[in-house]
Amino acid sequence: MEPNTIVILSLNAPKEKIWGRLVSLTEAGVTVQGIGLNSFDDWVRQVLDAEPAILSLATVFYPMHRVERIAQDEPSGEFPSLAERFSERIGITLLEYLRLPRRVA
Repeated sequence: MEPNTIVILSLNAPKEKIWGRLVSLTEAGVTVQGIGLNSFDDWVRQVLDAEPAILSLATVFYPMHRVERIAQDEPSGEFPSLAERFSERIGITLLEYLRLPRRVA
């Protein structure tokens, strides 16, 4: 996977899933600018409420021993990907959103 791909990172110890932009993938680990998958809907609502301010995502390094798998965020049949859901609700892609200048509300 290449940087700037939208991914779902499955981790162990403790088990969690992270959704976001892949920053880097090395032998040492994975860096993702993202959010816990369980917080996705709440975060999207907060993004809508915060406009025109930008709610950034945390950029975090996860060591490879915690990584179970990395899946590209893709649609499944009739179900849109999380990135598509974000884009439908916000009006721009996640990558476009993350490139917006930070403004104070």
